[in-house]
Amino acid sequence: MASKAYLHELKAAVIGTGFIGPIHVEALRRIGVPVVGILDATVEQSEMAATQLGIPRVYKDLNELLDDDEIDSVHIATPNRFHFEHASACLKAGKHTLCEKPLAMNSDESAKLVALAESAGVCAGVNYNLRYYPLCVESADRVRKGRVGALHHVSGGYVQDWLFKETDFNWRVLASEGGELRAVADIGTHWLDLIQFITGQEIVSVCADLHTVFPTRQRPIGATETFSGKQITPDNTESVAIDTEDAGNVMLRFENGARGVMTVSQVTAGRKNCLRFELAGSKQALAFNSESPNELWIGHRDEPNEVLIRDPALMSTPASNVTSYPGGHNEGFPDAFKQIFLDFYGQILLGEDAGEATFPSFADGHREIVLCEAILESHRKQAWVSLS
Repeated sequence: MASKAYLHELKAAVIGTGFIGPIHVEALRRIGVPVVGILDATVEQSEMAATQLGIPRVYKDLNELLDDDEIDSVHIATPNRFHFEHASACLKAGKHTLCEKPLAMNSDESAKLVALAESAGVCAGVNYNLRYYPLCVESADRVRKGRVGALHHVSGGYVQDWLFKETDFNWRVLASEGGELRAVADIGTHWLDLIQFITGQEIVSVCADLHTVFPTRQRPIGATETFSGKQITPDNTESVAIDTEDAGNVMLRFENGARGVMTVSQVTAGRKNCLRFELAGSKQALAFNSESPNELWIGHRDEPNEVLIRDPALMSTPASNVTSYPGGHNEGFPDAFKQIFLDFYGQILLGEDAGEATFPSFADGHREIVLCEAILESHRKQAWVSLS
């Protein structure tokens, strides 16, 4: 590919038009990268999405997309079971590749993708966008600079309610579609990635207890959108056995000896999309809630506690660098996509001059898969499991 100097000179294509694909399209447009092509499971679905989103090209299959020499980058926003196939093909075709999590269905697949990414000479990232909330970056900076002190323990989790009812259904509830872990892999990996990013410490062992609240669910006859919350009546459903977890708790040990615990749930009423963490250090504590993403609680023993409001004038330089608006102008979920895409595409433009990539890599995605497999093994054994 010819060298390009500006974001608007790059051209992207998106695979997948469900819940997350259009969010990628929106964020790409916000940073000035043209989305020129779309691909979904059928030509009809692709054409519908292209019309709704104003995308000029519709591809009949993946090969046609990859044969398009104008495409610099591909965003993979398909169901989990397709990630390995799609990412492998994109890398082999020399396309910069940004894949939704989880990177693959198992660690054998993800390890192969890491090797492919290293040999392909392109940028390859996993969309762990929650790292890019400004106050999460601020938390990481405070840890790095020693303001939090020695890390004692971490608590928190990620909870939702979109699968709260037995009649709530989505392809993710089936292991054959999304993998053997659901709540842990779908949302828990966001939390695990974020905490390791903030603390700078890898998780080295886990002890998990997972729970399937609904052993059977009612599957609608026809497609169901993610987070749709649509009411389903008994006369248009069929009973399906569920082989993934609705909720769970995972105890953690970090490489520096700190302890932690994570709760995941997709059956917590009223919690629409709530990621929380609390870091307890020897000097101060930090607490964050993604449903109030412009506030960071800072706890002290011998002075008043603080709430830092997201404001580039008050935050560290790294946090200010992922902030687009002044204090009082709130930023949230869509802005985290914008910031990770800016990081990813900045690396593409700068190439070797950019130095080591700072966005979540395929190696990061692989580690999350290894972590998930350890969590599943721990749950089945009801014992601590170390990561090799």
